[in-house]
Amino acid sequence: MSVPRAALHALVAVGLLNLLLSFGNAWPTLWPHVQARLSIELSVVVAALALLSLRGPLRRRVVVGASALIAVGALLHYANVTVPAVFGRKLDLYWDGQHAWEVLKMGAASPTATKLVGVGVVLVLAIAALYVLIRRCVGVLAVSLQQPRVRAGVLAASLAVAGVGLLAGQLGPAVQRAFAPTVAGLVTEQTRLLHRALLAGDDERVLGASPAFEGDLGMLEGADVVIVFAEAYGAITLDQPDFAADLAASRQGLQEAITASGRQVVSTRLVSPTFGGGSWLAHSELLSGLDMRNQGDYRLLLTTRRSTLVGHFAAHGYRTVGWMPGIQRPWPEGRFYGFDRIGTADSIGYGGPDFGYWRIPDQAAMALLQEQELDRGREDAQRPRLVVFPTVSTHAPFRPLAPYLADWAALRRADVYQDAEAVAAREAPVSWEQPIPAYLAAMRYQFDWLAGWLAGYAPTDAVVIVIGDHQPIGTVTGPGADWEVPMHVITRNEVLLARLAARGFEPGLTPQAPALGPMRAMTHLLIEALSSPP
Repeated sequence: MSVPRAALHALVAVGLLNLLLSFGNAWPTLWPHVQARLSIELSVVVAALALLSLRGPLRRRVVVGASALIAVGALLHYANVTVPAVFGRKLDLYWDGQHAWEVLKMGAASPTATKLVGVGVVLVLAIAALYVLIRRCVGVLAVSLQQPRVRAGVLAASLAVAGVGLLAGQLGPAVQRAFAPTVAGLVTEQTRLLHRALLAGDDERVLGASPAFEGDLGMLEGADVVIVFAEAYGAITLDQPDFAADLAASRQGLQEAITASGRQVVSTRLVSPTFGGGSWLAHSELLSGLDMRNQGDYRLLLTTRRSTLVGHFAAHGYRTVGWMPGIQRPWPEGRFYGFDRIGTADSIGYGGPDFGYWRIPDQAAMALLQEQELDRGREDAQRPRLVVFPTVSTHAPFRPLAPYLADWAALRRADVYQDAEAVAAREAPVSWEQPIPAYLAAMRYQFDWLAGWLAGYAPTDAVVIVIGDHQPIGTVTGPGADWEVPMHVITRNEVLLARLAARGFEPGLTPQAPALGPMRAMTHLLIEALSSPP
């Protein structure tokens, strides 16, 4: 092979390999996007191949090994640039990997075994095709490196790229942008996260001190407390002008329902410990008053006997209920909270058709909660309730979405959602790449059923706390969104409202920035606000 031809082959092979290790994300899709960047790791691998070729033709095992290494690097690079774009947070392989199967099922419009197997086959074929392409490129490069002049040029260029890349942090932002994020950096970060997860150590040292769960809840005077963790209800619904305009009518409808029922609402913003997913981190941070930004800390918390709001209410005579229609499998960790009852998807009594992966529409779940735990004829009626209700209808992918029903009694029957509108809703296509219209529709639905419940069914003296668990996924928020969420307290208790206003809450449903603090700061604030004056 002539020197010019060998040089051209080497240039094309290295260029293709560099594309596989330097692409970005084509937001808001899952697809890669070509970017003019250089891969430091590829330059190191190519330099190593050039040095090994000084001894003669590269052995097959060297070519195979280098191909496998680059293929793994390409897959890790894809995860490294796609997860932050889609979910708005960094990748955590240890914890995210444990939920990968559930995410795959959730992503399917109707997660049948055939569909999931089909997706798996496609993924395997795609990875195999990726390896074949890489193997071909490395093979072409190996042949080209047998030309001494080509080898010298490739070695010099590779070492130069690697050297500049390693010094890019000291050479300024412009030089840094010329290089793709390194897979080595990802592996280092994942190793650190894995070490923290597996070797958490003493909970007092890692988690810090819990807030003092003191006070008598006297301000409540025996009123029910319903905490609604509104899934994916983020500050983006307030801060993005197009979103705010789209939701204005439904938000106003909720405000009018609050006023018409004789209640008032005060609101604030909090900083969630998570973004785009991991709702349980937000739940546990508010209930425990501890920093739950790390999955390992959450797991560690569940092994302790730390105090929580659930235990605090139980100690003052409340029946505590975890109303969790999103739980579809055994949840032994739930013992940590000590709820008197945990209502799951299989135990709350829903008899209607499934709406996608999350199965039970929020309005139906609330109607069943009202009947079983909040109505006057409820079991153990003399005890007030603390209810923790994480919603699911506004969870990604935001479809299928049930229609709002004015007849709340119908929601408790097995023949609910059988009309043409409901059937069409169940068949609505899911879009992970263009999720904004579905997200906004789900948020309107959330405001509508909350308004309907407050207007006609909620216990008169109840204190209702609606709090976003996190912002929606990154394909909704766009890059660079903050981690703020709204929080509303709805009640007729004017003294409680005044106390919260004195602590930074403001009237209405549209709290202004900045956030009052992290979600864990709200735990102690609520304990104080709900207690009798000293």
